[in-house]
Amino acid sequence: MGKAWLGAFMALLLPGVVAAQGISRAESWGAVALPAPGPTRIIGGTGLGCIAGAVQLPGEGPGWQAVRVSRNRHWGHPAMVAWVQDFAAVARARGFPDLWIGDLSQPRGGPMTYGHASHQTGIDADIWLDVNAKPRLPSAQREDVRVASLVLPDESGVDPTRFTDRHAALIRLAAEQRGLDRLLVNHAIKRELCRRHRGEAWLRRVRPWRGHDSHMHIRLPCPDGQPECRGIAPPPAGDGCDASLDWWLTPEARRPTPRPPGPPPQMPAACAGVLALR
Repeated sequence: MGKAWLGAFMALLLPGVVAAQGISRAESWGAVALPAPGPTRIIGGTGLGCIAGAVQLPGEGPGWQAVRVSRNRHWGHPAMVAWVQDFAAVARARGFPDLWIGDLSQPRGGPMTYGHASHQTGIDADIWLDVNAKPRLPSAQREDVRVASLVLPDESGVDPTRFTDRHAALIRLAAEQRGLDRLLVNHAIKRELCRRHRGEAWLRRVRPWRGHDSHMHIRLPCPDGQPECRGIAPPPAGDGCDASLDWWLTPEARRPTPRPPGPPPQMPAACAGVLALR
């Protein structure tokens, strides 16, 4: 019996298995233009999951402008959209210019074809670290907005010609907002914040991660009433300005060992229904 016949036979016997394999394809999720109808429902974790009933962040509002809206990645749980809007208003009241808002999630979450390994369940958002005054631009002119890295090429520290007190103040303001789980920035930025603010409680929420040299990644905890949402452990106690931060400059961190080959991770089975809803 050929492989084609076997595949067809398995599809008849095990349609759930075949569907589960198909829902892990990022192209399938990126092709869906609108959210799944019904109440908001998060399934799985931010790195392997989906969302039904997502809501869309408007393209602009008081204190923010969404960038690259053609990607259709400004969807999320209502709590995430509200957090972004509230933070933009707070930042504006503190004298910051409009914030560039990058990706949240796709209309139904799920994996993306490029750009992120997370952002899959509507509780992540990227806010670019651009504290310059900016005009109100039509959405078409916000498609190719670029923000320079704030980190030296070797990631040994921030670029002193670019990183300013205003960048540190914006990150701190975000980290102090209610409802936040954690905030990811490049380890060089975290190191600079430790140099300036060691011992301050808000630093616990600021965690180092690869990339994130020109934006901060906001993550919320699993919202109330979402039993299928899989969260992660809260940040460790303390300000994070310890040996765990030094690790990012070690050879092990700079050149991580490739993972051995194996089957790709599978989406939660319930996400097949979210993808199929019309």
